[in-house]
Amino acid sequence: MARAKLTQRTVNSVNADNGKRVYVYDTEVTGFGLMVTPNGAKSYFAEYRHGSGRGAPTRRVTLGSVTKLTPEEARDFAKKTIADATKGEDPATRKREQREAMTVKALAETFMKKHVNAKRKANTAALYQHVIDSVIVPHLGTKRATTVTKGDVARMHLDISEKPFLANRALAVVGSMYTWAGKHGLVEESFNPAARVEKYTERKRERFLTSAELEKLGAAIREGEADGIPWEVDTSKPTAKHAPKAENRRVKLNTHVAAAIRLLLLTGARLREILHLEWAHVDLERGILLLPDSKTGQKTIVLNGPAMLVLSDLPRVGRYVIAGEKAGTKDEKPRSDLKRPWAAVSKRAGLDGVRIHDLRHTHASFGVGASFGLPIVGKLLGHTQMRTTERYAHLETDPLRRASDAIGNALAAAMGENKKPAEDNVVEFDKAKAGAR
Repeated sequence: MARAKLTQRTVNSVNADNGKRVYVYDTEVTGFGLMVTPNGAKSYFAEYRHGSGRGAPTRRVTLGSVTKLTPEEARDFAKKTIADATKGEDPATRKREQREAMTVKALAETFMKKHVNAKRKANTAALYQHVIDSVIVPHLGTKRATTVTKGDVARMHLDISEKPFLANRALAVVGSMYTWAGKHGLVEESFNPAARVEKYTERKRERFLTSAELEKLGAAIREGEADGIPWEVDTSKPTAKHAPKAENRRVKLNTHVAAAIRLLLLTGARLREILHLEWAHVDLERGILLLPDSKTGQKTIVLNGPAMLVLSDLPRVGRYVIAGEKAGTKDEKPRSDLKRPWAAVSKRAGLDGVRIHDLRHTHASFGVGASFGLPIVGKLLGHTQMRTTERYAHLETDPLRRASDAIGNALAAAMGENKKPAEDNVVEFDKAKAGAR
């Protein structure tokens, strides 16, 4: 068994011997040595006894290639490895477990399958998957989940600093993923590399339409229903010469699309709450929508007069209030979005940069501006802090109905739609019957 002080000169001078492995042990640190494979590859190793007594088995752990560690670095590494073994740890087993541990990509797949897809709403799951695919896997996917550091996560966060919302969502997903992994024994429960990484400041967009803008919006919707909204040809495209004549270039809004936009504004509901609304959830007699599920759980939306009029005039084509392409068939599905019609309407109304979600903000702004107070408006919108009382909203809606009616009438007037519900469409509310239900 060859022994020598392992220096760079010694390491360079040792060569393979007749197809056998060559071992050279350091004279300064017992257990530290150099190994040369038959093909000439050189690496440092540390040997130690796992357990007490002379009968304890001897184990060897590779420290690293001579191309990555200097003799001095390897010697220090060997000292620490042997010291850990003296304390009762098993460095070889620990290294094997780290080598066999799942990658961040594998952990993310398990997290999505067993937790997010099973317990979170579809929209939340879709957001998580997008963040994992576009940010987390490209930055951390090949790393072992147990070896990711706070620095790794901070660098990922910094790399997409120009998109603070996405960067913060990625940080939140990593944190949630490791918290779940800790609870299920996939990593140490106290191990979370996303902890205490500072988030970027996000500027929340709060765009409220003015009365003048609402008037233009109402005019654009009515034009779209009656004649269609004109659109311009992109002359830079080669297909421009085949475009229809100017008088035929119009986007027609069907009744259900126009109703969806109006309902979003008049009720302050979220987009999915309207697009996924079923006729079974509509109670025009009591003037409410009873949603079995929403972003905040089971929810009741109070309908004002203009919103009830929109619903009562709407043709019932299928299961969903806002009919899709396959309405009334066995393959019926709710509309997925209103991107194209909203783009046409908002552009025609001169509302550049206004999102369809801003209709919800506008509804709230009219309520607060009318001095109804934040608690009332928050309850109308179904904010999470009102979830406990929201489940009883259908039993005591009088103050909410007055607020909702005032908001709806103001919004309808601003849009130039001053129609009122016909008398024969108004059903007297029977409190006795309502209480019995």
